[in-house]
Amino acid sequence: MARNYMKLEFASLSQNESFARVSVAAFVSQLNPDMEELTEIKTVVSEAVTNAIIHGYDGRDGIVTVTCSLEGQRIEIVIEDEGQGIPDIEQAREPLYTSKPELERSGMGFTIMENFMDEIEVTSELGKGTRVRLVKSIKSAQVLGH
Repeated sequence: MARNYMKLEFASLSQNESFARVSVAAFVSQLNPDMEELTEIKTVVSEAVTNAIIHGYDGRDGIVTVTCSLEGQRIEIVIEDEGQGIPDIEQAREPLYTSKPELERSGMGFTIMENFMDEIEVTSELGKGTRVRLVKSIKSAQVLGH
């Protein structure tokens, strides 16, 4: 089976977070996920894109890239920015940790991603950006059109 994929690039503006979430949801709908799986995917995309915009670029102009690929029943979502990077990934992944408490952020983004996805991989380089790779198997998957 051929690997199906899509790639989005958009400005690091908070209003584009919903665009990313809806686009990924539309793409994954080919696997006919149930409502819970679709909600989980939309939630993790929101969290990762919001992190890229708020923490990666910190108000500066930049580009967020979202790449999705489907292979069998698996979706892989990669969200990348070319922002400031994460100084300590382990600390950033701690529940309730936030580098921006003044924004009343919950610090649960990575925790939510870990709970909703089968795999999460975070790589980051200071001054170069961050890459979040998320993988989930769609249990209810039956590829539409087959």
